[in-house]
Amino acid sequence: MSSTPPLALFVGMPGLELSADEIAFFREADPYGLFLFRRNLDNPEQVRRLCAQFRDAVRRADAPVFIDQEGGRVQRLNNGNWPNFRSMGSFGALAGQDLELAKRALRLSTLAMGTIMAELTIDSGTTPVVDLARPGTHDVIGQRAFGDDPELVIAMAREVIDAMLEVGELPIMKHIPGYGRVTVDPHFQCPVVDASIEDLRQSDFRPFMALRNTPWAMVAHLVFTQIDPDHPASVSPAVYELIRDELDYDGVLITDCLTMEALTGSWAERVTAALAAGCDIALHSQGDLKASEAAAKAARPLSEASLRRIARGEAMRGTLRVDALALHAEVEQIFRENGIA
Repeated sequence: MSSTPPLALFVGMPGLELSADEIAFFREADPYGLFLFRRNLDNPEQVRRLCAQFRDAVRRADAPVFIDQEGGRVQRLNNGNWPNFRSMGSFGALAGQDLELAKRALRLSTLAMGTIMAELTIDSGTTPVVDLARPGTHDVIGQRAFGDDPELVIAMAREVIDAMLEVGELPIMKHIPGYGRVTVDPHFQCPVVDASIEDLRQSDFRPFMALRNTPWAMVAHLVFTQIDPDHPASVSPAVYELIRDELDYDGVLITDCLTMEALTGSWAERVTAALAAGCDIALHSQGDLKASEAAAKAARPLSEASLRRIARGEAMRGTLRVDALALHAEVEQIFRENGIA
């Protein structure tokens, strides 16, 4: 392996296996990780083979592979080869009836989902969402969140974080410092939030502060006018300073996907801006080889500080495995008994 650290970059790819050109790109560019979508996930054998292809190409057996696997409408392992998991909003609804039962069900569900990913050699499902979902919050968050009560969100998210770590998966808090006030979809527009810093401290920031020992967090694409009126959070030095200093978060910071329309500029400019602002790792998961090449040219190697943060997260990962199907069935029974569809 090269003595130069990998690029501070995750990229995507278009198909079910790597082409010769993609292997050559990964070998030369050495991005830190690979981000997979539904288009890349067919069956267990294929997924393991694809992950191995990537790790062979970058010559790092521990190179991370991530997906979005929260449960509900954001789960990429949903083509019939794996069980469907419930949304965080469903567990929030159960918590409204019985908090302790909801926490237990969520822990079991997370252990099951995490075990499935671990057995596929996927390192993270980039979960949990700890944004606060209010009545006016856009559906882009909606049922992905536990609810609007910070204390409930903290209690439930902690179950996800601890259970994921137990089965060796990296939990990633979304979307620091908070998407809960968005009224437009950042995939297509840039949300703007005018709330005061004090208001944000009393609400949106609280889960991230309480859960600051989570090893990774994903940074949002939205403008907080009272922090930095000119830049979305993911490319704002002022927001990264707030995350590190006021929220006291010293885990790995990865951007939300930089191809979302909340941002402007070329792919290369977006990567450069995010890393220059203070992010540890840029996420460019579109999957097109030319776009990935442009992103890689703009990226820099992981910094020493980023490598230390990554190492701390790796040291937290356990090795537990559970009977995923049995636990999933137990969770479904809990919901049936409590009248939640």
